[in-house]
Amino acid sequence: MADKANRHKENVAGAFYTDTQCSMCQLCIDSAPEHFKAEEDHAVVQKQPTTDEEKTRCQEAMDSCPAQAIGNDGA
Repeated sequence: MADKANRHKENVAGAFYTDTQCSMCQLCIDSAPEHFKAEEDHAVVQKQPTTDEEKTRCQEAMDSCPAQAIGNDGA
């Protein structure tokens, strides 16, 4: 499970984030490229979802993350 205390600083502010467990498998980028982007060796959230459809895509990316490195603190 992702730990908000270990969030990558490049994440935009908001509910969804990636943490230091990210192994850069790119699954989140493939499934929601408008919300996740690659940094040097990890992915980060570049845009928080605003619509229900976008929230669903981000939630699906979180649920399928093999490293469990995507979190949602509900903010």
